[in-house]
Amino acid sequence: MKANHSARFLCVTALMAALICVMTMVVQIPIPLGYAHLGDAFILLAVLFVGKRSGIWAGGIGSALADLLTGFTAWVVPTFVIKSLMALLVGRIAYRKDGTCTLFSARAVIACAAGMVWMVAGYTIAGAALYGGWAQGLASTPGLAVKGVLNLAVCYGAGSLFEKAKLRPLLTMTGKGNV
Repeated sequence: MKANHSARFLCVTALMAALICVMTMVVQIPIPLGYAHLGDAFILLAVLFVGKRSGIWAGGIGSALADLLTGFTAWVVPTFVIKSLMALLVGRIAYRKDGTCTLFSARAVIACAAGMVWMVAGYTIAGAALYGGWAQGLASTPGLAVKGVLNLAVCYGAGSLFEKAKLRPLLTMTGKGNV
């Protein structure tokens, strides 16, 4: 039974990483020091629908892979760290002690907002480090903030469709979102 759980975990996590990578690469809107995209919405969805561990791995790998494939190679490691920690933060806040998570709960909304705040802060700090100063890092902050709000809206729009389609039981082992 454990081997089945591991195989399912790997398959669903790889699927989510691929979806995050594609959503990061398909729509790219240039902002200072990088680009805005819809990949963060799918990191949030991965955490909320698939589970914390899967969301952490899928978010980090999918986003870093998108940076690698689109030529932003200097950002691969910072992106992996920022997106993995974003997913960890969202998972820690969104899930109750019993391992359940509800998309439209106050916990989940606060968790997703906190994740977006972390993403903005993380990329501002990384931009300052990579490009030589706070002015350079702060130049991307307004674009990142808009990207964060957009990704929250897409997350909840797509998430409501996922809920209506009853996808949660298909994506998790228990139907609770804690693979």
